[in-house]
This record gives sequence, C-alpha cells and structure tokens, in this order.
Amino acid sequence: MFELVEPIATVTFSEVANEAFLALGMRNYWDGYFAGRAAPLGLAPAAVVHAVFYNFADGEVARHIPWVWGKTSPQEAIAVRERGSATALRQRIGELADSPALVRAADLATRAAVSAPAEGRVLYAGLRALDVPEEPVARLWHAATLLREHRGDGHNAALLAHGIGGTEAHVLLALSLGMKAEDFGRIHHLPKAQLAAVVDGLRGRGLVDAAGGFTDAGREINVRIEALTDELAAPAYEVLSADELDELVAGLEPIAAAVQAADD
Repeated sequence: MFELVEPIATVTFSEVANEAFLALGMRNYWDGYFAGRAAPLGLAPAAVVHAVFYNFADGEVARHIPWVWGKTSPQEAIAVRERGSATALRQRIGELADSPALVRAADLATRAAVSAPAEGRVLYAGLRALDVPEEPVARLWHAATLLREHRGDGHNAALLAHGIGGTEAHVLLALSLGMKAEDFGRIHHLPKAQLAAVVDGLRGRGLVDAAGGFTDAGREINVRIEALTDELAAPAYEVLSADELDELVAGLEPIAAAVQAADD
C-alpha cells in the first residue's frame, strides 16, 4: 500500500503545486512545502511544526514558519494545495482521471483513510478534520495524503521508540539505499561537521561502522523500524474486506504506475 499511495500523495510536492504557492508570494519551494503541509495544524509555531514533522534539521522549519502566514492563511494554503495537487495528478494519469475505476478507488481509499485511529497521530488528525473533496481526483489525492501522513506519524513513533532522531533517520535511509550519508539529498546540504557528528553518534551506538556503512546492529534496527511502521499503518485498512482491499490494490496500481511513468 505504501508503494501505491506514496506516488499519488506526493504529487503535492510537484512543480504544479509549487507554482501555485509561488503565485501567492512564496519565496521558494520550501515556503510552499511548509505552508501546504503544515496548514492543517493551523497557526502552530515553528517549534511545534518541527516536532510534528520530526526529521528536519534544527532551524529549517523556522526559516519558513511563521513567515509564510504573512503571505497566506492556513485555510487558503489548504485550498491551494488541494487544487494544485488534483491538477498535477490529473495531468499525470491522463484518461484514467475520468474512469469509473478511479472513482471506485477513491471511494475505497477514502473509507480506509477516514477510519484509521487518530490517537498520537497529530498531522493525520489535522488532515482528517478537513472536508473530504467531492471531485474524484481530488478525493483520491486527499485519501492518499491521509494514508501517507497516518503512516508517517506512525513511522515517527517507531523512530522515537528506537531512539532514532530525525537527522539520524535520514542517515539510516541513505544507508538502506546504498548511499553515503553525505550524498543523500535531504541531508547533503548540512554543514559537514554537523552531519559528521550525527554519523559519529550512530557509530558510537554501534549502528554505523568505521567506513560509514551499516553494522549488523544498524541494519537490524532499521528492519525493526520499518516492520513496526508497517504494523502501525495496517489498522487504516481494517475497515475494508479482503475483497475490497484487493479491489483497491487493483484500482491503484495503474494510477500509481501512470504517476511514476510521468515523473520518470
């Protein structure tokens, strides 16, 4: 489900949505990112957004929050994000956008998305308080985003339970992808000394070896975190019967494939 939901939800980070935020007066991509993604939290201060998002380096959120709220409101940002995301999704999937299969997939995904437990899921709860769009493409994107952020909130809980901080999580992800931490896009911009200190901390805990790769213990904790993330995400789909879940997978597969093909 992660592989099917993620491409649909993340069209919100595409150029179409970015341009819509730039038109509001945002200075760059990250202004729009934080305005759109943090909007369901209302006018939460930077420290709260930083805590909820979990994996941004210190100070990164504060460069955008609360500045963006001088250019737009959370309510407007929610609307702009939804319109831009639906447009981006429609562009990527072509004629699938008007198919009965998409309507059915949107309906099933929405049932799952609004049924998940909200306790401890701050960003998911904020999103679930929003109205569900009526237009099918927008509804599918909204449902995918709910499911993505529900999983993300659970992932943060899994990281926290295993003592892995936000920047450390990016190091583990980089290593799981066969990359060096300093080459990974989300953290390569950090000052070398800052990133080295993070890696040294993981090395001191026996999770990273002298060459900067996984130790057996590091690989094991990464597997445990991902397994727990899956386990915590599963309740969202329990409202669907086995046949309905199979139907949802079958409906999402061509949509997710079309999005990925367009992005490639």
